[in-house]
Amino acid sequence: MPDMKVTDRRWWVRGEGEAPSETPSLKPTYIEELEARLAEKDLEIQQLLQKYRGASDEFEQARARLRKEVGKDVERGRRSLIVSFLEVLDNLDRALEVGEDRGDDPFVQGVALVRQQFIATLEGLGITRVNPIDQLFDPAMHEAVSTAPAESADVDGRVIGVVRPGYVMGEDVLRPAQVAVARLP
Repeated sequence: MPDMKVTDRRWWVRGEGEAPSETPSLKPTYIEELEARLAEKDLEIQQLLQKYRGASDEFEQARARLRKEVGKDVERGRRSLIVSFLEVLDNLDRALEVGEDRGDDPFVQGVALVRQQFIATLEGLGITRVNPIDQLFDPAMHEAVSTAPAESADVDGRVIGVVRPGYVMGEDVLRPAQVAVARLP
C-alpha cells in the first residue's frame, strides 16, 4: 500500500487550546456585504430619527413660547385699550358733576345711564373701581399727588381724598388712584 499522508485539522488535536475564530459561512459574500450595508443604514436611520425628534421637540417648545408671548402682547394691548376707556369714564363723571344741579334734565339723566352702562360693562370684564378713602397709602395701588396736614397720628399716612379714581382687574392694577395723603407736620 502506498504511503498516505493524513493531516488532522481538528483544533484540539493541534493543541491550540481554543476554537478557531472564523466559522465557515454558509452565505455568499455579496449577501454578507448587503447585510452589513443594511445594518449601517439602520443605524443611520436611527440617528436621523433621534435628530428629527429633537428638532420636533425644539419646534414645539418654540411654538409654545411664541404663543405665550403673543398672549402677553394681546393682554397688554387689551389693558391699554381699557385704560384709554377709563379716561372716557372720567369725562362722564366730570359731566355729571357739572350737571348735578340740573338732576331733572333729560340730558343729564341720559349721561348718567350711559355711565351706568359703561360701569356695568367694565364689571363684566372683571374691572372694579378702587375706593381708597381712609386706607393706608399703598404705592402699588395709589399715586400721591398731594399731601394735607393730618389731624391726629392715627390719620397719618392715610388717604383723605381722591383726585382720580383707580381701577383693578382681578389682582392687577390697571390704573392707580391719584390721591391726597394726610401727613403729620
